Amino acid sequence: MNYKENKDLTRPLSIKEWAQDDRPREKMLRQGAPALSDSELLALILGSGSREENALQLARRILASVDNNLSALNKLSAKDLCRQFNGVGAAKAVSVIAALELGKRRTMSEARERPVLNTSQKIFDQMFPLLSDLPTEECWALFLGSSNRLLDLRRISSGGINETMVDMRVVLKQALELRATAIVLCHNHPSGSLRPSMADNTLTARLKTAARSVDIVLLDHVIVGDGKYFSYADEGLL
Repeated sequence: MNYKENKDLTRPLSIKEWAQDDRPREKMLRQGAPALSDSELLALILGSGSREENALQLARRILASVDNNLSALNKLSAKDLCRQFNGVGAAKAVSVIAALELGKRRTMSEARERPVLNTSQKIFDQMFPLLSDLPTEECWALFLGSSNRLLDLRRISSGGINETMVDMRVVLKQALELRATAIVLCHNHPSGSLRPSMADNTLTARLKTAARSVDIVLLDHVIVGDGKYFSYADEGLL
């Protein structure tokens, strides 16, 4: 057997060489996107693999590196993807980041359907997709109208790993512009800890007092961790 023959036998099959029923693109066209696994969807985004592995194998390796957790994948930057995975260049990395960002923006669009947020669990369900995978803290304000129906939600600050600064004037100005009757604060702890910091307690107390001065209620302050949350209202701290 010559070198060329051996090379042909040992190289991974490209997806184009698979049976029609096994190809992710054809499978999606035939059965719809929900029928595809995470690795198959990621393979479609990547488009191709490398000389050593096809796109699906590369996708599986990328997902395995984050324990098949899409939130963890979303924490990787384009530079991280290029540096950590052979076969991922700038174009593929940007495509992956763009797809994940679209998913996040879809969540934000759904948030504007104005659900009623009258429990801490509903607040958590609303905000978890936006805050769960961030490497730094972000603080969001949810502005509520009658019956605690969401009027709008806005990111009011972003910062370091341990804390972020909030301008009370900005929050109240936006609340008054929206004619909100209640405000909910929500921020994440990238560490996963749900314990409120002294800064969290100070922020809550200051905003509660400031909002009351213009007849607006601070309904809750929710801290999001790893799949769980802490509610000031539930703990009787408001």
